[in-house]
Amino acid sequence: MVSTRPHPSPSFAALSRADLAVLVPELLLCGQLIDRSGMAHLIVEFGREGMAAVAIEEWQASSPWYTKRMQKALRYEGDDVVTIFKGLQLDIGAPPQFMDFRYRVDDPQHGEFWLDHCGALMDVEPLGDEYVTAMCHDIEDPTFDATALATNPYAQVRPIHRPPRRPADRNPHCAWTVIIDESHVPPVMEPHTEQIGRTAANSVELSAIDPADEGNGDYSGPLLSDVRFGDFSKSALVRIAEEVCLQQHLLALGFLIAVRKRADEDKALEITRKQLTGIAGVTSQRIRDALGLPADLEGMATVLSLHPLFSPKQYVDSEIRFEGGELQLWLGRGGLADVDGAWPTLVDADHLDAMQSLVRGVNPHFTVRVVSEEPAGLLLVVDIADEPARECVEVAITKVSSGATFVFEDRGIPLPLYVI
Repeated sequence: MVSTRPHPSPSFAALSRADLAVLVPELLLCGQLIDRSGMAHLIVEFGREGMAAVAIEEWQASSPWYTKRMQKALRYEGDDVVTIFKGLQLDIGAPPQFMDFRYRVDDPQHGEFWLDHCGALMDVEPLGDEYVTAMCHDIEDPTFDATALATNPYAQVRPIHRPPRRPADRNPHCAWTVIIDESHVPPVMEPHTEQIGRTAANSVELSAIDPADEGNGDYSGPLLSDVRFGDFSKSALVRIAEEVCLQQHLLALGFLIAVRKRADEDKALEITRKQLTGIAGVTSQRIRDALGLPADLEGMATVLSLHPLFSPKQYVDSEIRFEGGELQLWLGRGGLADVDGAWPTLVDADHLDAMQSLVRGVNPHFTVRVVSEEPAGLLLVVDIADEPARECVEVAITKVSSGATFVFEDRGIPLPLYVI
């Protein structure tokens, strides 16, 4: 009988406030990189136009729901431009600094934002104008409005200018207006958006924020030029980390819905497993590096406990067991993620690529082995191989993005941009 004694860091709550402040932007960035992991495989199967169609549908499906969740969690629910901009600052579609959104609010119904740096553009620009247009026109137009829909159905996001850049070094990379006007025709909620709204992920209850904790327990104050995560309380950071992981699950569910429209079930699962394999390895490496964890089994146990594949714990049925130098992972089949058919359901005894990628992101000598599989769950053990494994193709594809090596910086005290 294996021990169930938890390792030193069983969940986000076990981290210090300072470590959580480092981890949250990492999780936001890794959420953005999910598309870098998945899009290449879509292009192979469906071409550029098919890739763009899937991207539109996955973000349309997921972003309105996770935007509402974060508004409620951090108590900044509203129907104005400030609420929209706060949501973008906590959205995996706009990770801080890598997608360097800047904001101006003229009044509650009028504002602008622009990107002083767009990491996604830097990734796509070398592919040529057609791919840039697909991202900055075809994908952005419906998805920006879908995100704004979570705040106000009469909000419209429209470009002032956007790529392809003319001249080639134009800065800011793009600029947009946000106008709320009751004369605007609200966008239609698409069937895939309604479908995600019915998932267990959209309704799961996560950790409560303790208002007595030191630091900010919400974002109900003025819109800030940057979100400085270290200013939040520890319990607020735990909740934000959980919500950001849930954003990733919701996006992946939207991705799978969109791919299933265009492929049979086996092919849809194959593509989504490749997406998961690519992002799993990059995420584990970034978590290890951001928190300065050792590349040993104890460090691996901590990464497993924080990795979005197995978080938040209220959604994913999993347990890390670490004792006597042996690291085991129990992946149960009774969680809400299993109800939704989310990422964890893609891992089984016959499909371990994502797990191999994840553990080798911490140490290329690590490998996973199946101990047992039954209807109740899958039990894996992490072994140490004599020879390091080669990096898998899916991780290499994801690392083409500059986000894989992006380094966050301390920008000092943020400034209030608009006070209601």
